[in-house]
Amino acid sequence: MTIETNDKCMECAATEFDEDSNGYRCCRQCGTVLSNTVIDYGKDTNTYSDSEKDNDRWGLPKSQLIHDGGLTTDIDWRNKDYSGRSISSSMRRTMNRLRTQHQRTRIKDAIERNLVVALAELQRLASQMELPMSIRSEAARYYRQAVDNKLVRGRSIEGVVAASLYLACRMVNQPRTLDEVGHYSRTGRKEIGRTYRAIVKELKLQVPSADAKGYVPRFCSTLKLNSKATIEANRIIDACRADNWAAGRGPTGIAAAAVYLAAMLVNQPRTQREVAMAAGVTEVTIRNRYKEMCATMSLNPDNPSTKATT
Repeated sequence: MTIETNDKCMECAATEFDEDSNGYRCCRQCGTVLSNTVIDYGKDTNTYSDSEKDNDRWGLPKSQLIHDGGLTTDIDWRNKDYSGRSISSSMRRTMNRLRTQHQRTRIKDAIERNLVVALAELQRLASQMELPMSIRSEAARYYRQAVDNKLVRGRSIEGVVAASLYLACRMVNQPRTLDEVGHYSRTGRKEIGRTYRAIVKELKLQVPSADAKGYVPRFCSTLKLNSKATIEANRIIDACRADNWAAGRGPTGIAAAAVYLAAMLVNQPRTQREVAMAAGVTEVTIRNRYKEMCATMSLNPDNPSTKATT
């Protein structure tokens, strides 16, 4: 949520701030946190009677993943009374009518109707990609900002949701490739990329560059390599980065080649086809990056455990 206050950022003197679901206010220009006051949206366990028994107020915390924040009351789907006994048939019909009416009144306008569909799609896509709740909440926040800036008009809901998830992964340094997001989404890679660029441009976000080391743990896990291979692959990437060789090359190709080379160095070799399937790149890309890495580190491509002969 974007707010304008009379306060100014201590770093860049901007007056526009973003406030997340936890109450943190951050400068939109430089990201400086304005206030460290945190609002607790969790359960309220205060009691309001002398007996102090069964008088606590309970409820779900505020969530970006529910169109109304999760602050409304739901009617239980079980047809039982407070003591657990089944209710009569006439009362059951009454409760069914109340549930239907309650669901209709929870959606007040077209924006909330859009959020209901979009957040359900976001949960489906994130579940198939096995993303944690923190990334899902960030993606929901970016989608809400896209709706506020009217970026959904003329675009499919699925495309904007997929782009928001891709953006959230990039922002928390747990990147996913466009091909991977497009594989689980109902839209294609090109549409997700176009929508992603439109969101970044309109929201004026500073997206960090994708780091090849961010892909290494996932590739190693898919290939069933142990921690030694992960450490060795990160060491190879650092060595190539120190030589400025990796500049201008795709991070996924670099990570895939580093994993391929590291697997051979720790005596857990994998074929180029296996690494290409895990990384979503071509075997030609892996082969080219691998040869360049060996040349940079003075290794023999045919036997990387030995130094290249001059």
